[in-house]
Amino acid sequence: MLLNMLAVHTAAVVNTTVNAAAAEGGENPILPHTDEIIIGLIAFGLLCYVLMSKVFPKMETTFKARQEAIEGGISRAEQAQAEANAALEQYKAQLAEARTEAARIRDEAREQGKAIVDQLTAEAR
Repeated sequence: MLLNMLAVHTAAVVNTTVNAAAAEGGENPILPHTDEIIIGLIAFGLLCYVLMSKVFPKMETTFKARQEAIEGGISRAEQAQAEANAALEQYKAQLAEARTEAARIRDEAREQGKAIVDQLTAEAR
């Protein structure tokens, strides 16, 4: 509601100003002078030329370098992940081999212990 009232008031002020300037035979106060339009277009053209010829190519090379660095980092991370997975598989294989070896040694020790117990039992009789 307040925003609508403000918009209506602003429109009325602008309309009054334009009508007063037109009644006096002066130029429209909202439109800039032709000189300002020409100077603004020239400045805008120069700005566009400088941006397109100097700034944008440097930004593009920077973006490409950053993209390549990110892609290189991703590939290095994937390679490191593959190496870590290979090391994990090797560790699991070594662990399984160690457990098998420990079970074999344990079984041999039981057999030797049983043999010693049997031998001592036989000698004791």
